[in-house]
Amino acid sequence: MEAFDKLKYCICELLAGGFMVDRQVVMVIAFKGFRDEELFDTQKELENACVKTVVASTQLGNATGVLGGIAEATRVIGQIKVDEFDGIVFVGGGGAGIYFNDYKAQELAREFNAKGKVVGAICIAPSILANAGMLKGKKATAFPSEEGNLRENGAVWTGQDVTVDGKIVTANGPKTAKEFGRKIAEYIG
Repeated sequence: MEAFDKLKYCICELLAGGFMVDRQVVMVIAFKGFRDEELFDTQKELENACVKTVVASTQLGNATGVLGGIAEATRVIGQIKVDEFDGIVFVGGGGAGIYFNDYKAQELAREFNAKGKVVGAICIAPSILANAGMLKGKKATAFPSEEGNLRENGAVWTGQDVTVDGKIVTANGPKTAKEFGRKIAEYIG
C-alpha cells in the first residue's frame, strides 16, 4: 500500500470513530470503451468518502477508456461475490453496451438489489438495470439515447443529472460522475 493510501485509510478510520472501515464497491467497466470520467471521477468520490473500490470487467488486466485512460481490472465479472461488497456500479461509455443483455451482469444487479445493497449505473449503463427488470415503476435517468429503453422497461424517466429511487442510483453521463459518486457513498452509509 502506498504511503498516501495508508494515510488516507488511517484518516478514514479516524472519521469512522476508530472502527475499521470496510465499505467496498465493485465497479463494472467495459474492457474497451468505458467512459474515463465515469470511472475515475466516481471512484475518486467514493474513495474520498472512505469507500474502497474494486474494478471488474470481462477479463483481467489493463482496460482502456474512450479517452485513453487505463484502469486495472482485478476481477472478472463472473468472480464477483455479492456478500463481499456494499454496492455495485455499472460504468458507462460506448463499451458498456456489451452488458445490456449479459445474463451475469443482470443477475448481479438483481442480487445486489435483493440484498438491499446500492446499485448504481451511469450514462448508457442504466439500460443494464432496465433490461434486468429492475427499473419497473422506479424513477431513473440515463444518457438521453437510453430514454426510450428505460421507458419501454417501465422506468419513470426523470431526465435529471442524478436520480435516486430506494438504493438504485442512476446518472446521465460524464459531467455528473462526481455527484453520482457522492450519492452512492451517501447511500452506502
